[in-house]
Amino acid sequence: MLTMEQGPDGSVLIVGRLDAAQAPVAQSFLDRLAGKIELDCAGLEYISSAGLGVLLKTQKRLMAASGRLRLRGVSRHVRDILVYSGFDQIIEIAAAE
Repeated sequence: MLTMEQGPDGSVLIVGRLDAAQAPVAQSFLDRLAGKIELDCAGLEYISSAGLGVLLKTQKRLMAASGRLRLRGVSRHVRDILVYSGFDQIIEIAAAE
């Protein structure tokens, strides 16, 4: 299960698992956003290769329009997945607080 909603500070709160079953819903939500988007990933439990694809597609689309995607609140487990897949070189990941 995955939920995504606009947070009070303008960031996007993402909670649950971003896997192949949830990727279309996540992509649809993110496709409606533009500019500089910050994903609050504190509640993101897991991300699969399909979820990484959603992030990559979103980052490419935003960058083409002078925007960007930034992740914050990333757990150690999800951060490891992002680093091992090289996504830390593609998408900005805020330092752990």
